[in-house]
Amino acid sequence: MYTNPILPGVNPDPSICRVGPDYYLATSTFFFVPGVPIYHSRDLVNWRLVGHALTRRSQFRLDEPGGLSSAATRPPEIYAPTLRYHNGTFYLITTNVHGGGNFFVTASDPAGPWSEPVFIDDGAFDPSLFFDDDGKVYYTRRGPFETKDIVQAEIDLANGELLTPLRSISLGLVSDDAEGPHLYKINGWYYLMIAEGGSMYLHMETIGRSRSPWGPFESCPWNPILSQHHAWWHPVRTTGHADLVQAHDGSWWMVFLATRHANYHDLTLIGRESFLAPLQWQDGWPLVDTQAMRSLQVEARTLPLHPWKPQPERDDFDSPNLARDWTFSAFPNPEHFDLWSRPGWLRLHGQPAQPGEGQPAVFCGKRQLSLTSEARALLEFEAAGENEEAGLVVFMRSDYQYQLVVTRRLGQRVLLLRRRIGDLCTEERLADLADGAIILQVHSDPETYQFAWGAPDGEMHPAASALTRFLATEIARTWSGLLIGVYASGNGSPCAAPADFDWFEYKQLVAGGS
Repeated sequence: MYTNPILPGVNPDPSICRVGPDYYLATSTFFFVPGVPIYHSRDLVNWRLVGHALTRRSQFRLDEPGGLSSAATRPPEIYAPTLRYHNGTFYLITTNVHGGGNFFVTASDPAGPWSEPVFIDDGAFDPSLFFDDDGKVYYTRRGPFETKDIVQAEIDLANGELLTPLRSISLGLVSDDAEGPHLYKINGWYYLMIAEGGSMYLHMETIGRSRSPWGPFESCPWNPILSQHHAWWHPVRTTGHADLVQAHDGSWWMVFLATRHANYHDLTLIGRESFLAPLQWQDGWPLVDTQAMRSLQVEARTLPLHPWKPQPERDDFDSPNLARDWTFSAFPNPEHFDLWSRPGWLRLHGQPAQPGEGQPAVFCGKRQLSLTSEARALLEFEAAGENEEAGLVVFMRSDYQYQLVVTRRLGQRVLLLRRRIGDLCTEERLADLADGAIILQVHSDPETYQFAWGAPDGEMHPAASALTRFLATEIARTWSGLLIGVYASGNGSPCAAPADFDWFEYKQLVAGGS
């Protein structure tokens, strides 16, 4: 038995490859940076973050003509990746929809460093690579928005040039909305697996086969092979955008995105996550275990388990660099995230922007991994004016976030709860504060976020709550998911006072479920 999701928190569009007994998986990051996390496993169940494919400004085309300048308010947006391994080289192909289109990077070590990008074209998204036995390499992606089909060409990976014209190879096998294509060759058949039905309620995975990589593709008799169209009371929903891998013991598995829910009427709160399903082959077609489409607990024989050392719940900021699992809403300026001025503390130098408002914004967070969880931080901050603030934030995007704020009002140091929901913004004054350190806390359950504060050696004081539903992806209209983190802002100007965080702690209180 194992528990889904295998990668909790916002980790959509998983793509997987195997090198001997080692497995590597990449997921989408959209407007978060660094881009495209790379995870490593030896059993398909336990994963660890080893690096990111996109870690440098140059890989995002931020400063090129037609790209994004350092002052841009619109961040890069990286869509679904495909991760492949061929002849000693890892290939990661993806789309920057705001800066050049489809491109690939390469590495000899999946932990990095990864190369500068090789751009291919700027049409649509969800690119994939397939290495055939005869040395040909095929580039497959979603076609134009007008047709929503799958297109393909041969490609020269030395320079990214297409060797043949792009050609439509599928209009979809079940619906008229196809994306996320992956091409495989198994037992002499070419299999085209695609995501269909859009990326929300009707999401699903279909597959077809042909003796030619160009098709025509015969549809699997039981398409869609992966879906959750059975009932909306299941805790697993919106299944799709999958990839296949054959394990080193010969078994076959599928990784796919899905969302998990505590109640039948729930919206998507954490974001789209990465799930795992076993499959068998029947009459030359994959038959996916339906348990993984409906339940978080999957009764299946796994590979011999290889757990990694668990990540510490508390980050004491004792290392010279931030840990790999910190994520940013804009490309970070090292001068704004300071670990050396006060060793053992993270010092934030607040800048004019609020979290998610582009650069310069001083915000870093970690993925919310469970519907029931708790985040805490110890903050020392004495705002020099009413414009200056620092605190904890539950972040979906710039106009959908909850902030537990330390600032000043009429000369008094105060604690506020700010709710940003679309074009609405409210502030609730929670407490007048004495000078000195303060612990800020946010506790989540499927219905609410509960905010609290306290002195470092004193009891915590419950202060306010906010509904989770207003930060749901369906409400915020985003493909991403929730981060919980720390920030500082001068609301239009740099802060004169630094915000010092002694530690940040995140706990899953109910892992692998709600």
